[in-house]
Amino acid sequence: MARLHTERHYIKTIGWLRAAVLGANDGIVSTASLIIGVAAANASQSSVLVAGIAGLVAGAMSMAAGEYVSVSSQSDTELADIQREKQELATDPTHETAELASIYRQRGLDADLAQQVAQQLMANDALGAHTRDELGISDMTRAKPLQAALASAAAFTVGAALPLLSAWLAVEQYVTLTVACTSLVFLLLLGGLAARSGGASIGKGMIRVTFWGALAMAVTAIVGSLFGVVA
Repeated sequence: MARLHTERHYIKTIGWLRAAVLGANDGIVSTASLIIGVAAANASQSSVLVAGIAGLVAGAMSMAAGEYVSVSSQSDTELADIQREKQELATDPTHETAELASIYRQRGLDADLAQQVAQQLMANDALGAHTRDELGISDMTRAKPLQAALASAAAFTVGAALPLLSAWLAVEQYVTLTVACTSLVFLLLLGGLAARSGGASIGKGMIRVTFWGALAMAVTAIVGSLFGVVA
């Protein structure tokens, strides 16, 4: 009886994980930085909240559009390569078989076995074999524009809502401090969660995300204080 393949591979999550982490991180950092910058300029709490909400909406739409366009470009390139491969298979299958056998020889198979494997795969699913082994495109890593756009927008919204909620709940004179501290905690948690989901070092992930977030908030706080206004 054949055993089911039940191993969990982290690469299967790469499509949505990248977009989700990028969206959530950008949501927290950009919205927190915006709120801190506006608050440091002596704006009222209501003005800070309006700026935060505007940043959330604009950021979510921007993330969705940016991811969709970017990943669509990747998808178009993949489809163009696949179409070219399909034409080559139709016009010169002998050369394509030899090309596939050469790939397997480079991976360690002897010449006869490599040729047999190439011939069997060509007979079964020639395009699939070349797409996977020559172009390096698989179902797990293929670009999915809509999935990336939705994941980015949703993650950005969730990430941006956290500092915005902190600003809303904070005492007015402590908005900057409250948003900065809570956002750093959110970034620590995001970095750890992302690293754990991707099988990477949790400590390194937490430090990496938090450092850049803290730097962005510090810079915007300085800018806000330099160009401060009287509320």
